[in-house]
Amino acid sequence: MSACCGPSRASSEGTSSERPPVDNPPSHTAATSGLEMVTIPAGEFRMGTDSARANPYDGESPVRTVSLPAFRIAPTCVTNAQFAAFTEATGHITDAEAFGWSYVFKDLMHPEAQDFVIDGAVPGAGWWRGVRGATWRSPGGPGSDIERLMEHPVVHVSYRDAEAFAEWHGMRLPTEAEWERAARGGLDQATYPWGNKLTPAGEHRSNIWQGNFPDRNTEEDGYFGTAPVDEYMPNGFGLYNTAGNVWEWTADWFSPTWHVPDHPETREDPRGPSIGMAKVVRGGSYLCHVSYCNRYRVGARTKTTPDSSLGHTGFRVAAEV
Repeated sequence: MSACCGPSRASSEGTSSERPPVDNPPSHTAATSGLEMVTIPAGEFRMGTDSARANPYDGESPVRTVSLPAFRIAPTCVTNAQFAAFTEATGHITDAEAFGWSYVFKDLMHPEAQDFVIDGAVPGAGWWRGVRGATWRSPGGPGSDIERLMEHPVVHVSYRDAEAFAEWHGMRLPTEAEWERAARGGLDQATYPWGNKLTPAGEHRSNIWQGNFPDRNTEEDGYFGTAPVDEYMPNGFGLYNTAGNVWEWTADWFSPTWHVPDHPETREDPRGPSIGMAKVVRGGSYLCHVSYCNRYRVGARTKTTPDSSLGHTGFRVAAEV
């Protein structure tokens, strides 16, 4: 992922991106998941954006008409409570646990975690800290826990962790097109899931950064870090927090040309992993701010490597009808 949105695991100096061998238990399947889902009807929508706000290397344009069959998608991101039930049933070990560390925003570190910071800096993103012992169970590093965050989105989960959760429930991760169709809530080319104004009538409808990033967050939206998965109003399809709160993994490999068949342009993205090395993430997070990362727009996108885990990245699941 670009440094403003979050570093990949290999971008921190002095750390390894090779996961140590771990004996995970056999994968499980579930005939019925018990997870709440909503059905998105079959139809066409206009994907992407030609807005002047688009980030030039993210492949947000051109706008293209996409037709999708009906599918199901979770109205919220997976919570800590749901992920805890999964790990208890399967014994799954996350990438952050296997590697022994993960990325934490500097002001969300637990005081006891200061002695566990990995030496080395993230180029262009000095607000990130590689912290030994930071996992989904201890999102702020050693000393932190999720006791009061059970209905918040699980974070510090890699693509592989998200995929394992989905598969155990008999589901999958949404494709990028499915994610955007559902996130738009039936609106055509709106900037946000609810329309074109960020705070209609002064009402905050997403969890993003207010103030001066990265030094001062005024918390006008009510939160400094993550918010509960069903905070704020849902969009027209009943999905919550498809703008802000946490980045969400999708099933697609990143391409700067929107996967347009026979597209004549195959430029490399100079900011990070090239095609075939990174997965698309969508939605923005509580760290997004208009001054440096306006990717909480519903047409925005970026990428990160499948083994990466950060304190502002989660996921929701999808399935066939």
